[in-house]
Amino acid sequence: MLKSKTFLKKTRAGGVMKIVREHYLRDDIGCGAPGCTACGGAHGGPALEPRPQDPASSLWPRPHYLLPDTNVLLHQIDVLEDPAIRNVIVLQTVLQEVRNRSAPVYKRIRDVTNNQEKHFYTFTNEHHRETYVEQEQGENANDRNDRAIRVAAKWYNEHLKKMSAENQLQVIFITNDRKNKEKAVEEGIPAFTCEEYVKSLTANPELIDRLACLSEEGKEIESGKIIFSEHLPLSKLQQGIKSGIYLQGTFRASRENYLEATVWIHGDTEENKEIILQGLKHLNRAVHEDIVAVELFPKSQWVAPSSVVLQDEGQNEDDVEKEEERECMLKTAVNEKMLKPTGRVVGIIKRNWRPYCGMLSKSDIKESRRHLFTPADRRIPRIRIETRQASTLEGRRIIVAIDGWPRNSRYPNGHFVKNLGDVGEKETETEVLLLEHDVPHQPFSQAVLSFLPKMPWSITEKDMKNREDLRHLCVCSVDPPGCTDIDDALHCRELKNGNLEVGVHIADVSHFIRPGNALDQESARRGTTVYLCEKRIDMVPELLSSNLCSLRCNVDRLAFSCIWEMNHNAEILKTRFTKSVINSKASLTYAEAQMRIDSATMNDDITISLRGLNKLAKILKKRRIENGALTLSSPEVRFHMDSETHDPIDLQTKELRETNSMVEEFMLLANISVAKKIHEEFSEHALLRKHPAPPPSNYEILVKAAKSKNLDIKTDTAKSLAESLDRAESPAFPYLNTLLRILATRCMMQAVYFCSGMDNDFHHYGLASPIYTHFTSPIRRYADIIVHRLLAVAIGADCTYPELTDKHKLADICKNLNFRHKMAQYAQRASVAFHTQLFFKSKGIVSEEAYILFVRKNAIVVLIPKYGLEGTVFFEEKDKPKPHLIYDDEIPSLQIEGIVFHVFDKVKVKIMLDSSNLQHQKIRMALVEPQIPGISIPIEPSNADLNEPGRKKRKFEK
Repeated sequence: MLKSKTFLKKTRAGGVMKIVREHYLRDDIGCGAPGCTACGGAHGGPALEPRPQDPASSLWPRPHYLLPDTNVLLHQIDVLEDPAIRNVIVLQTVLQEVRNRSAPVYKRIRDVTNNQEKHFYTFTNEHHRETYVEQEQGENANDRNDRAIRVAAKWYNEHLKKMSAENQLQVIFITNDRKNKEKAVEEGIPAFTCEEYVKSLTANPELIDRLACLSEEGKEIESGKIIFSEHLPLSKLQQGIKSGIYLQGTFRASRENYLEATVWIHGDTEENKEIILQGLKHLNRAVHEDIVAVELFPKSQWVAPSSVVLQDEGQNEDDVEKEEERECMLKTAVNEKMLKPTGRVVGIIKRNWRPYCGMLSKSDIKESRRHLFTPADRRIPRIRIETRQASTLEGRRIIVAIDGWPRNSRYPNGHFVKNLGDVGEKETETEVLLLEHDVPHQPFSQAVLSFLPKMPWSITEKDMKNREDLRHLCVCSVDPPGCTDIDDALHCRELKNGNLEVGVHIADVSHFIRPGNALDQESARRGTTVYLCEKRIDMVPELLSSNLCSLRCNVDRLAFSCIWEMNHNAEILKTRFTKSVINSKASLTYAEAQMRIDSATMNDDITISLRGLNKLAKILKKRRIENGALTLSSPEVRFHMDSETHDPIDLQTKELRETNSMVEEFMLLANISVAKKIHEEFSEHALLRKHPAPPPSNYEILVKAAKSKNLDIKTDTAKSLAESLDRAESPAFPYLNTLLRILATRCMMQAVYFCSGMDNDFHHYGLASPIYTHFTSPIRRYADIIVHRLLAVAIGADCTYPELTDKHKLADICKNLNFRHKMAQYAQRASVAFHTQLFFKSKGIVSEEAYILFVRKNAIVVLIPKYGLEGTVFFEEKDKPKPHLIYDDEIPSLQIEGIVFHVFDKVKVKIMLDSSNLQHQKIRMALVEPQIPGISIPIEPSNADLNEPGRKKRKFEK
């Protein structure tokens, strides 16, 4: 049956166009209940159970199916995902509305419907002859959809009666809309609110905790005192933004100070790019990453960013007076130069809430169901939740979702989602840091794995098409120890004409991952492999990452080769790119390669090739640095693990060899060569990588710090910065240069991927290269896969596809890749921090030399070279007399009881693990030297040998 709608539409040119929409209605859409004779098994895919064995409901003890409306799906998805809830009918009307309103919830509901064990069934009611309803005159779309849902529920109950009268199977309508529920009851449809139904499942009391609390009025604090000003409606905000009264931007909460935040303004305006917000009332219930509208204050009310470190640790839930007292601490006497644009949040344009990991702060009131949840991320406010299992959840990592934030509540309201496990356990903490950094880490689905090549795999004649056979070349790989995902291999040989041929051979991942299939989509979503201290979250399945794409030695592998002809002065004479087959002759570690290069006795082909590569790499590096490339520094650490317990037993900063630099030089050269080629071929849609030059203000801290040591750092160009860093040596203080380079790294901007057709600044500041991309690591970076595809089309080795030449699609891919790379970096740092804590937990208290990196108003931030560890030494402690502090931002310096601290000063600190706050266990540092009465602490003999880890250590010494 065909229904058609006709309407007229005015075109841009002023003409009139007649549009006819056709809507097909069918009789053969199944109801999803197995054994239904009326439908004759017309449904495919996951279906409902013939006799639901779900937990008994005290409201409806008979077997039944559930039919939720749109709002239940949107807000109570945590309840629906629980294993206790099964046999749910999801209507097409509901699914379409959810898709339009929330992409993340839509994805979650699709995952649930695909899970066979849940027995969720999607019923296409909009195309069923008996359940389709047309919008009536005067009826809005919302009311029409509500009616369509009720019609479907009624049809189901009548339909199921036909199926089996004695079975008494019925459909229960779940809605939180009072009017809709009343209408359903009038029409004879059993209907309950989500809360009523969940509370009736007496066998599953824990489900009540997962209910989202939606009625803000009901949850308001008894005091009812209004704390925050009202958020303006969206229509007013949009008007205000249009007329320039308000500014739209992303709210970024501060990790160090819960009473301060910045809003990054959207758009290209150079002035007022960043607006500071200070004080609870001005933050006005915005949460980190929300899109907000802000009102800019007049210049007379502008403030300076605070130098105070403040954590929200108050136990009293609504002590607002105390907050006001703390807000006064933020006000600092500053000079005009430091004042920044300041404002307040007037409304929320888009909430970007996600489920948060953290811990329960159990209420002191006995038998209380209301508790505060403290998120692991310090930028997120504490959340008030109701739970009956507080004693079970104490000391556990849990996930909580925010439901709303009433004006008279100091904290937002939320609900419990999931228990992750005990705090401090390695598996639990790893899960937390992956969730907190939004790293996709679930196992690859069957749909993704189905696109992997069938084993045993071998190179076929078809694979050899458009491919050169380079198996005769003496190719080898050089990687860190234990590396199984080998992306790159190298070769160098002398040609008959006396020149050198150098090849960089990269795993041909794009041969296995074809555009648009499930494997490609999943790799694009993950964006990058994430390396944690003891775990690798692969971007592609292991069969590819550690086997078929890994350029292991003595096996044939498909590669993408970049081959140069060079003279002995490392000048490129010719460049060519080709898909190839290689057979690596050796997989070496950096140390093994270095040993071969340095050996007086080894003169085999591999060693000769390595020596040639090393010689050229030194020339390339020297030339690059002469052009103004920066050599920066960051203290990278390496853990040595106990083979039995996998706990860290030693912590060292990574040693870099000549061979590290050798591999790096050729990777850089290949990336630059490929960038030129793809941009030549695809000027509008090449995927490139740029590193913007930092604004001069970023360098202030570096210049001031160097000045305090009588050194002059020039920052007008990358070249002058590189040269002044090279000159900044102090014979009496050899580590100073490393410290300056570490500080210079902190001044840098983030390097980002972009589409060449959407930007005109291609320059890579750090490498001093006019153009750059990523080509050399396709096993662990999705950007490289796109670059391989572009290069393959450019040399005629593969065919193109529409998305590859769509610059808007490419810009979206770049946006996701930049986010994923940033999150991977943060997750890696968090993993290092956690393992550092484990190390000091077993080590006990140690004292080490440190250097000051930053001076704060009430603290110093120090770096301990031995461990590559950074930490803060606070000089103000709770319940202790406050020392006399004088902070000078100009130098910068901090004077305590007559002793002055400058950046780069050497101090001695005591390092210990502070477990007083289970949630944020942290490395605490206290000053040992210089000695300041009442501040410094004497060195005590370590009591580490008395505890369990000490005994373990002796076992290793045997």
